[in-house]
Amino acid sequence: MSLLISTWIKFFFLFAPFFVLSMFLALTRGESAEARKKVANKAIIAAISIAIILLFFGGALFKVLGITLDSFRIGSGILLFMSALSLVKDGTRNHVTGGMPNEERDDISVVPLAVPTIIGPATIGTILVYGADFKGWDLIIGLTGLLLALATLLVILYSGSLIEKLLGRTGLNILSKITGLILAAMAAQIFMSGVMGFLAPVDVT
Repeated sequence: MSLLISTWIKFFFLFAPFFVLSMFLALTRGESAEARKKVANKAIIAAISIAIILLFFGGALFKVLGITLDSFRIGSGILLFMSALSLVKDGTRNHVTGGMPNEERDDISVVPLAVPTIIGPATIGTILVYGADFKGWDLIIGLTGLLLALATLLVILYSGSLIEKLLGRTGLNILSKITGLILAAMAAQIFMSGVMGFLAPVDVT
């Protein structure tokens, strides 16, 4: 149970829910509540599909490319830290460029909402690492935590208008920055795990 809760919380913050909410509100400004729900549903379904593929096939991808898990931990840790730093500094992820998006798009549920707002480069790398780390039943627990995190994000998107009224844009920006701090700590842990994995086989005597 503790692994499930831990995984759920990690994935929840990995998706930077309050930043995603800010983008979602900007993208769907002027839309009806029903239209917003449809956009949220499509975005989460797309994110789930991508995340499941990454979670289950990360280990196989490493083998095909000849990349060690520890080297990928270091790389994804750095990338996640850069994303976290961008959230803390600017309240936005560094892979989402051009400020708040133009609202006049045909279908924004998959691009740019699902990718790269929910599933960005740093998120992809981190999910691949977690997927390779999970073994046996832990992988099922990891999948459950992932689905719970995205379900929680969906509830937040559904409640977007209410949350915006209660917190305002400033409140959402503050929560995004706090999320960035948590992601920075996660990034440091992933990075150090990779470094320790490299150093462990080295005989320093």
